[in-house]
Amino acid sequence: MANDSDLTRRGFALALGAGLTLLALPTPAAALTAEEAKALVDKTVADINAIISSGTSEATMLRDFEQLFASFADVPTIARSALGPAARQASEGQLRGFTKAFQGYISRKYGRRFREFIGGRIEVAEARALKSYYDVISTAYLKGSSPFEVRWHVSDKAGKSLFFNIIIEGVNMLASERTEIGALLDQRGGDLDQLIADMKTL
Repeated sequence: MANDSDLTRRGFALALGAGLTLLALPTPAAALTAEEAKALVDKTVADINAIISSGTSEATMLRDFEQLFASFADVPTIARSALGPAARQASEGQLRGFTKAFQGYISRKYGRRFREFIGGRIEVAEARALKSYYDVISTAYLKGSSPFEVRWHVSDKAGKSLFFNIIIEGVNMLASERTEIGALLDQRGGDLDQLIADMKTL
């Protein structure tokens, strides 16, 4: 059997063709690694810790949390998942409007949750591969309560490493937001435009 150094002309041509095909694909040059996934969460957590220890007003903190989500979260993926089946019937304009409104809504909602960590901290432990993404495990330490897990799901499907889900004390953001947004949409008789307008104040 030929070894790796004994490539035939045909084998070399096939390998070259495969390489050129891969170069043409609109995907990152290298797959996401555990170290990169953990580094993203390390940076996200460092920024969260800085925000909650800043001593600024709630309004300023929530604004900072929105900037954080916009930088480190795959907001379009989270928004589309939260909208569920309605996303398939929505126009491009509606999807853009919903994504923008959802970014503010989710930042305020989870920003207020993270404000509960004032006086505490979050520490990142490890990243583990799960199917096509990484599960990054961290622990939140709050004054007066037992430590609990905060898990981050990180992928590079958007072209760079971003988190697309958070699980706080077993509460899955993607699952809970799909239920919540579905209920809000039902309350408005399926009127997505009305939901988009209302979400700006939720």
